[in-house]
Amino acid sequence: MRNRYDQQLHLLKKEMISIGALCETAIARSAQALLTGDWALAGQVTELSGEISAKEREIEGMCLKILLQQQPVARDLRMVSSALKMVTDMERIGHQSADIADIIQVAKLKPREDIRDLSDMARAAIFMVTEAIDAFVGQDEKKAREVAAYDDVVDDYFSRIRKKLILSIRDPQHDAEYAMDLLMIAKYFERIGDHAVNIAGWVIFSITGSREE
Repeated sequence: MRNRYDQQLHLLKKEMISIGALCETAIARSAQALLTGDWALAGQVTELSGEISAKEREIEGMCLKILLQQQPVARDLRMVSSALKMVTDMERIGHQSADIADIIQVAKLKPREDIRDLSDMARAAIFMVTEAIDAFVGQDEKKAREVAAYDDVVDDYFSRIRKKLILSIRDPQHDAEYAMDLLMIAKYFERIGDHAVNIAGWVIFSITGSREE
């Protein structure tokens, strides 16, 4: 019985890595579509969002089965219940990546020099998601706390991008609609960072039993 239980927990960790990889790919492809003006690539992000939603439901079912069949206690219980919370944030990351892709397609955004900062911001968000999942799989509290602290980097990107875009909106020689589209995309990347912080918070809870805000 214990062997089967350990196998279920191992499979849960593998599936969490899998959904994390899908989230990373969705963010990366939305950023790449923005950087290159590849609208077809942006279209792939919507499909990835659907895969992430399906994977979320699969993991939820797996967690509920473990809770009902195995009735885990203490740390195992916290780990499984945390995974249930984490996949909600991961599904939202998928949706927000798709929202970015939608803006790129609808607005027919073409690459310009001012997109570079957004690409760097996307890489920072991907790093946070990757590290948060790694922290969960390794039950690494230190790494989870580093993810939460790293959100300052993403917030700093957003603040700098926002200031630049507000200045460009005020300049009559610049395309205000284009700047507003980029500002919305920057906001979605910032939210992705916030979801990574939430994931890291649930990792900390799974280890310590304390949910920190």
